[in-house]
Amino acid sequence: MAPPVERVPGDTAIPPSTGVLVIGGGIVGVCTAFFLARKGVPVVLCEKGEIAAEQSSRNWGWCRKMGRDPREAPLAMEALRLWTGMNALVQAETGFRRSGIVYLCRTRKELAKREAWHEQVGKPLGLDSRMLTRDQAARVLPGLAGPWLAGLYTPSDGRAEPAMAAPAIAEAARRQGATILTRCAVRGVETRGGRISGAITERGRIACDSVVLAGGAWSRLFCRPMDLRLPQLTVRSSVMRTEPLLGGPEASVSGFGFGLSKRLDGGYTVASWSRNMTDLTPDHVRFLRDYLPAIRLHAGGVRPRLGRRFFQTLLQPARWDLDNPSPFERTRVLDPPAHPAILKQARAGVTAAFPVFHAMRVAETWGGAIDVTPDAIPVISGVDSVPGFYIATGFSGHGFGIAPGAGRLMAEIVMGETPVVDPAAFRYSRFSDGTRPKPSPLA
Repeated sequence: MAPPVERVPGDTAIPPSTGVLVIGGGIVGVCTAFFLARKGVPVVLCEKGEIAAEQSSRNWGWCRKMGRDPREAPLAMEALRLWTGMNALVQAETGFRRSGIVYLCRTRKELAKREAWHEQVGKPLGLDSRMLTRDQAARVLPGLAGPWLAGLYTPSDGRAEPAMAAPAIAEAARRQGATILTRCAVRGVETRGGRISGAITERGRIACDSVVLAGGAWSRLFCRPMDLRLPQLTVRSSVMRTEPLLGGPEASVSGFGFGLSKRLDGGYTVASWSRNMTDLTPDHVRFLRDYLPAIRLHAGGVRPRLGRRFFQTLLQPARWDLDNPSPFERTRVLDPPAHPAILKQARAGVTAAFPVFHAMRVAETWGGAIDVTPDAIPVISGVDSVPGFYIATGFSGHGFGIAPGAGRLMAEIVMGETPVVDPAAFRYSRFSDGTRPKPSPLA
């Protein structure tokens, strides 16, 4: 079951040309379109299904600086600055609230990792993160139970409503002049003289100077016919939403086996902090060498499963005729089921930490498709071999929280402006220049 999302009606008229065409109506795509449109740039956003129908509405809603990879932290700081004024900026409710976030530590190993991040990342950046004793954590989180050693707390971090935020930003982009096309898949791009000249959609050709691919879990497939190697895999998350519950924490919290975030309706989004699943595909074999450092660092955190998905993707064509329906039209929305065992663990974890959750009633459950890169930070970059083609993908479960910063950064890169943060860590070429990307042990 998919979570209910505020629907954004698509525009009916297809413009013959635009300045920038954005592929993907998730939160990164709509933020990119919004910041381009604010600059007065003609922009068309094409979404094969509905706005925010995939991972952008299926995440926890966390907006955090805390615990970020050091390479990603400056972008997260900019994103939180933007989130703070987002309701005013887009003149709509995104659900953002400064609620604070707490990472609870159960073991000495967990505590050492959080302390290391605090000393090596949080303090040098001047963040308001601080370590909490067990008693201090209980004061921030009334009703806390269990043998926790300590916690890492950032009061200025917050949460927003995934089902509301991307639709609100998309409508704001339209008010700024952007065209929003839903159920309009982009089948591929055209080039002239080696650079982008247009995009072929299922509803016709749109001439453009630049294309931004913000396709989430679909980005790897889109790049294949272009002979662009994008090492990207998909992890399946499992999430549940509760009915309104009195007495739970206001701050968002993670601890062994669970993560939670309060919603505007008084209910909670609850999921597993440490367990997800990946459906094995041929890309797991193709990119095994790229992901070995991540596998070694996070062994046991993601459970592989061999099933129908492997054979479905094995038979999927690497190229297709742009005059005929593409794979993006055959599957409008990725809607994987939640995994019951993972949700069972999350329920056990959250009720052990907060006994009030024994009374929780689950309103619905859903699965999501998280696009991950070998180093667990995104690609926000131009592609040197295809001038005018840009990629904003691979957010590795962090996309919702850092989307405003990522959208602003992508817009600045496309326009050749001074970027708000140094984009070097997010360059596409890191997968081919001998860097051997790997995750940070601090994140």
